[in-house]
Amino acid sequence: MQTMFRYNWKVREDWYKWCEDVPLEELLQNRTGGVGGILQTMFHIIDVEWSWIRLLEGKPDFQEDFQKYKSLEKVRKLDEIFKQEVEAFVFSWNNDMENRIVQELHPNGSIETFSWGEVMRHVIAHEIHHIGQISVWAREIGKIPVTANLIGRDLSKIITT
Repeated sequence: MQTMFRYNWKVREDWYKWCEDVPLEELLQNRTGGVGGILQTMFHIIDVEWSWIRLLEGKPDFQEDFQKYKSLEKVRKLDEIFKQEVEAFVFSWNNDMENRIVQELHPNGSIETFSWGEVMRHVIAHEIHHIGQISVWAREIGKIPVTANLIGRDLSKIITT
């Protein structure tokens, strides 16, 4: 679990660096198939990650408004703030947490029940899905996307004797 979160965070940081060479207008341009444009999708990724972790922790959630974060610097700063809490939770993960239950109350009054392990895997897959969208958009604007390769990112060490 921790390896995949670290993978997502490293890829996300690579995308932030990639964005530094893209005009803000391109980053804000609404795109087909996502939650807005490149920057808004990056914002969405970190907001969703943080929101799910807060739900598991039993903490209140609130939706941040992208209109307040329409620059790369502001999105990165928000990510830095949110990541502190997310990282602490992820690095405290143990097998006893896998089958704990959390319930999500929807605005229509319905309730869904999930295991914590299912939520954690959803958060991982959610980011990978949106990063794939950003990769397509990168090609549409004529830029090479960030590699999605897990291999070579120094995420796990194998010790041999």
